[in-house]
Amino acid sequence: MSTEKVENYDDVTMYGLTPEKQEALLLAQNELTFIWTTKEGHGMGVTMSYIWRNGRIWCTATEQRARMKALARDPRCAVVISSAGVDEDISQSITMKGHAVLHKDQETRDWFYPDFARHANSPAPTPEAFVAFLDTPARIIIEVVPEKTITFDGGVMRDTTTEALQ
Repeated sequence: MSTEKVENYDDVTMYGLTPEKQEALLLAQNELTFIWTTKEGHGMGVTMSYIWRNGRIWCTATEQRARMKALARDPRCAVVISSAGVDEDISQSITMKGHAVLHKDQETRDWFYPDFARHANSPAPTPEAFVAFLDTPARIIIEVVPEKTITFDGGVMRDTTTEALQ
């Protein structure tokens, strides 16, 4: 438990996820909010399916999507991942800012599509059918390279609050 007694919630930085809990959430969840900046400077976000591999977020969209044009212009982006739907008891979240690397090469397609189809929310009846729908010339694979991560563990907050009230 915490060695410091909590008196208020002004500083919530002490409620971060351990590296083990962060990795577990990144692997268990398959949906995030992807955020980019428009050319006018406004932040925009959409919900996307993703996979976490080798310390990177991987997702995909077609080149006509506004976010793809924005990322080609400015690769800075952010993602927000919550434990919603993964853990009903404890609120956990991970926010990462980073930059996007856009891939259209066959080598990336060959490993990404089957892996993504097995782990993402698929509307297709089988992973193979999902791969067939995804593998089009207009599709781009987004690799988010994290530069800063902020995490939150509601279980730690709950426990330190309970401890402080005793």
